[in-house]
Amino acid sequence: MDYSSAYKLWCEKATADPDLQKELLEIKDDAEGITDRFYKDLEFGTGGLRGVIGAGSNRMNVYTVGRATQGLADHVNSVSASGSVAIAYDSRIKSDLFARTAASVLAANGVKVHIYKELMPTPMLSFAVRQLGCTAGIVITASHNPAKYNGYKAYGPDGCQLTLDDSEHVLSLIEKVDMFGGVKTMDFDQALSEGKIQYIDQTVIDAYLDKVASRSVHPEALREGGLRVIYTPLHGTGNKPVRAILSRMGVEHVTVVPEQELPNGNFPTAPFPNPEIRQAFECALKLAETVQPDLLLATDPDCDRVGIAVRREDEFVLMTGNEVGALLLHYVLSQRTALGTMPRDPIAVKTIVSTDICNLIAEKYGCQIIDVLTGFKFIGEQIGLLEKKGEEERFVFGFEESYGYLAGGYVRDKDAVVASMLICEMAAFYKGQGKSLLDVMEGLYAEFGMFLNTQKSFTCEGVTGMERMQEIMESLRKNPPASIGGLATLRVLDYEASLETDTATGRSTPITLPKSNVLSYKLKGDAGVIIRPSGTEPKIKVYLSARGENRAAALAVAQKLEEDMSRIMGF
Repeated sequence: MDYSSAYKLWCEKATADPDLQKELLEIKDDAEGITDRFYKDLEFGTGGLRGVIGAGSNRMNVYTVGRATQGLADHVNSVSASGSVAIAYDSRIKSDLFARTAASVLAANGVKVHIYKELMPTPMLSFAVRQLGCTAGIVITASHNPAKYNGYKAYGPDGCQLTLDDSEHVLSLIEKVDMFGGVKTMDFDQALSEGKIQYIDQTVIDAYLDKVASRSVHPEALREGGLRVIYTPLHGTGNKPVRAILSRMGVEHVTVVPEQELPNGNFPTAPFPNPEIRQAFECALKLAETVQPDLLLATDPDCDRVGIAVRREDEFVLMTGNEVGALLLHYVLSQRTALGTMPRDPIAVKTIVSTDICNLIAEKYGCQIIDVLTGFKFIGEQIGLLEKKGEEERFVFGFEESYGYLAGGYVRDKDAVVASMLICEMAAFYKGQGKSLLDVMEGLYAEFGMFLNTQKSFTCEGVTGMERMQEIMESLRKNPPASIGGLATLRVLDYEASLETDTATGRSTPITLPKSNVLSYKLKGDAGVIIRPSGTEPKIKVYLSARGENRAAALAVAQKLEEDMSRIMGF
């Protein structure tokens, strides 16, 4: 299709940000570049917006942000006569501009705005929504994506990301808004002086840190453990709150990676600011040669995920999100049981793609495990259901394999601040017993069996990328593999059809979780494969789980699963 008319319209109208005009001029003879920017509107999904920063309807810019916010403002005004919205933003390129843009649109629509004065972690937005009694919340972030991305997450009054129904309502309202003529806005400073926009003050930040500190299980472990930590915020929002909570809890030996301490949306020392990968730890590893810490700690730019590396003699070993989640669950359950602080009928919540070793750990301590769809808002939703029954304290821990953890219901999103505190506390506690976290993990494998979970992502970019992902999912639904990696398929779970089918009998039973474009295959030998298109990136993700007598045996199974799934999906 010819997108020249859309291009010309933007050249004429998109004057609010000089960078947009510069970019539009640069692509005037680039048909492919024009097509990629205009062939669709940046999708407002269940997680909000996420995309490359730049000009066009398929990019993150002040116009796509303004249009999305107009839709959100219309939603807020439809559910409340005196609505309010809290806003936070991270260190990414234009995050502050997009936050001010959103605030200006909300103020012009009669919605009161509470905005942080400086960059803040995503969980602190969730906290502010609840603490200030807001109708909704916005955080400008693209989490751990590369520097060219930014995003926009929308939250409901419960502090969770918008529900599926609310997200669809907001989308329906956004679709009615003309990009250039239908967005109400006003000057940010004028709105501030008129009290339509208000800065969130220190009392909210202090209240949040108080709640985090209250989740400590063995506070004396941090004061007395002598733990030595290297911490990197990866140029993001974690620098102040993570250091503040560790200092408050008595961790005296915290060395911050100097090259990555200050906010920088270009991420010059970590092109992929993702604490899941070793590259993000390179600066910390170099510093470790002189500091000699027990633990390396890294939070992603919006500080909702945390990764660690643990000393083993003269090297540092990165632990997976599944391993850290299992360790934290075991630590919380075992130690709260020992201290007599476990609530009656405790509940832990994890996503369907997270390790099943947690089921066995929870069973040992009489804790119920609830499995939910991928996305931390579904964990937050479970806390909300408990809260409505006056049983919020039953929730003891929640996690997802992608390095997101939460203890306590004071926020409804993953929280790397509380996770950083508990990881350090756990490490200090076991250090007092002469054990590292690697030693403890090996003990869990010895007790419950070797569970190995890996993930493979297949990139599907551009105009044809979405079509390819849809074709793959449709093909798998029509022709489910009878076996994967030589292991027979025992059950097929289709979360979009809400059916679980026994392959031997052909009998299907309903799945009670919300509909989602996810397929799961339960295989012989406690192995499994789950496939889902990402909701935020142009990728289709495959989660592989294997169980073996030891790591080598489990790894061999996982490799066979990965090779066969690559073949089945046509990559």
